[in-house]
Amino acid sequence: MVLSINSLSPKISLKRGLFLFVFAFIFPLFYATTVFANEEPTETHKKFDAGKLILEHISDAHDWHLWDWAGHPVSIPLPIIIYDTNRGLSFFSSSRFEHGHASYDGYAIVENHIVAANEDGTKNEEASKAIFDFSITKNVTSLMISIAIMMFIFISVARTYTRNPEQAPRGLQSLLEPIIVFVRDDIAKASIGEKKYQRYMPFLLTVFFFIWINNLLGLVPIFPGGVNLTGNISITFALAVMTFVITLISSNKNYWRHILAMPGVPTGILFILTPIEIMGMFLKPFVLMIRLFANITAGHIIALSFFSLIFIFGEMHWAAGYGVSLLSVAFTVFMTMLELLVAFLQAYVFALLSAMYFGMATEESH
Repeated sequence: MVLSINSLSPKISLKRGLFLFVFAFIFPLFYATTVFANEEPTETHKKFDAGKLILEHISDAHDWHLWDWAGHPVSIPLPIIIYDTNRGLSFFSSSRFEHGHASYDGYAIVENHIVAANEDGTKNEEASKAIFDFSITKNVTSLMISIAIMMFIFISVARTYTRNPEQAPRGLQSLLEPIIVFVRDDIAKASIGEKKYQRYMPFLLTVFFFIWINNLLGLVPIFPGGVNLTGNISITFALAVMTFVITLISSNKNYWRHILAMPGVPTGILFILTPIEIMGMFLKPFVLMIRLFANITAGHIIALSFFSLIFIFGEMHWAAGYGVSLLSVAFTVFMTMLELLVAFLQAYVFALLSAMYFGMATEESH
């Protein structure tokens, strides 16, 4: 028996929709605003700090915060791996630090950094210089999760193609095949050329799906999402360095001739243009790094800023918090929808510019 949406009673659908709206939207907002408005800040209920909330979301950490329960944070502890030139290797759980409120074995967390601690818990500046932190942080854990997701998706799809080579795509195949064809035809072939694009396809597909999947995971507010991985400058730096190295390895003599001594340009002008071209060679991966980092981080900050307005106005008066919540949530939903588009666009732009750099490095002389 097939049940169509059109066969449902409009009255029942409207009642259910109104019921879900009240309990999933109005009630939580009313509760949040009244709680912040009617309670004085205490040790267990401190004043809402929007800046701290936003910075904690976009920055790395040594534990994975899930939620707060009865004024206490609930988080997943992560491994702490420290090499101290004076004391050797140490390995323990981040739960020993009690969310940054305690020191353990002479170490403490200060602003998400492992430091050497004195007996009273204060930072020991001299001893901290000998610490090398190799801990599995939240960003590293998210990186491993995204890699596991990618391996699961593409290995399962590859096995399906191998087992059924002549069957029409289905399931994940039908979802991924148009995207892979898009990367091949509109990015690799168009920018590198028909003859040489195949050797760069593994990298372009990997970097495209890596950025896209992590951008989408960053929009999921619950574990294993909610991590600003592609908004971390070290991640974007590593991706840009890969593009830069591949460009240098692939470059031919025609590429270097156009950088060092462009044909047809007078020698006197080369003293001006050649330094600019050399600088541009390093600026290209730098722009890749900054563009991805800035766009993703800015999107998270704007969305969280709109959402924080509910609690900021709610501390003034519950009516103010309730009144601004409608507009705040509307803008937050709009920014989230926009971030879904940006998640794809940033993956596309990074892959496209990388392919263009590869194409310029391998272009033959005319």
